[in-house]
Amino acid sequence: MPVPDGNGDKAAHCYPLRRVVAATSDAKEEAVSRFRRLSHTLWHCQYHVVWVPKYRYRILTGSVKQAAEDGVQAICGYAGCEVVELNVQPDHIHLVLMIPPKVAVSDLLDRLKGQSSMKMFHPFRYLKKKPYWGNHFWAKGYCVDTVGLDADMIRKYVRYQEQKEQQFEQLQLCD
Repeated sequence: MPVPDGNGDKAAHCYPLRRVVAATSDAKEEAVSRFRRLSHTLWHCQYHVVWVPKYRYRILTGSVKQAAEDGVQAICGYAGCEVVELNVQPDHIHLVLMIPPKVAVSDLLDRLKGQSSMKMFHPFRYLKKKPYWGNHFWAKGYCVDTVGLDADMIRKYVRYQEQKEQQFEQLQLCD
């Protein structure tokens, strides 16, 4: 129910969502479609996350890269998160995902890094034999940022970041 503001008028932000959205049905569907629903929540929480292997080794190639992609997809799916974009580079992972408000970003990243580390060491036992790796596949920490109105720009950045890195490496080889 709307609540009156100081002038006796009803505050616009208190109206139900369907009245705040534009009058046309197409605009209404577009505005609501980007949101997800929980039992009592309408949400759109999108994050851009980046993390690296220990010592930023360029180890995420070939079958290790595929295992990392599969692990991230599986763990995010199990946690109820939606992977929007995923790009595994040889020395880092870019991930754009939707995380429900009931899941803490730090808890998800702890789970992602911990469980994917175990998934990496199981089939690739040679990684564990290196004395500096021990039981840690990923470096400590990560970078996380919310994705707002510039979501398309960030998605394109994640999608085409590998091409930009290859172009940069080619320029370095020419020098």
